[in-house]
Formats: sequence, structure tokens, C-alpha cells
Amino acid sequence: MQTRNKVFDDISQLMTNAMGVAQGAKDEAETAMKSMIDRWLADRDFVTREEFDAVRAMAQKAREENEALKARLDALEKGAE
Repeated sequence: MQTRNKVFDDISQLMTNAMGVAQGAKDEAETAMKSMIDRWLADRDFVTREEFDAVRAMAQKAREENEALKARLDALEKGAE
């Protein structure tokens, strides 16, 4: 009976060690994948959300100014007729 318990203890220890190794491999694979994705993204010319919002605000302001200038020009042309 004692040897049977020792075999089960050994199998249990082996499974525990295998799970530890598998968890370590999973963590290492996740770290490697994240690093690869970070490098890939860094090589691209993506803009940050802040940069995008700033350019968007500038474009909106330019459109509003353009509309105001067009209305003013239309009024001046109408007055010159």
C-alpha cells in the first residue's frame, strides 16, 4: 500500500511540475507576442488619439471659417450687383 501511495505522489508531483512548466511557457509566449505586436505597431505611422482629436478640431474650425468666409463673399457679391 505504501508503494502505491508513493506512485500516486510521484504522478501528482509530475503533473504539478508539468502544469508549472506549461504556465511558464504560456506566460513567455504571451510576452513574446505582446513584444512583437508592440514593435509592429511602433513601425507604423499610427497617430495617437490626442493627435487625431487635435487635427479633427482644426479641420472643424477650418470648415466653419470657410463657411463664414463664403457667406461673407456671397453677401459682398450680392451687394455689388
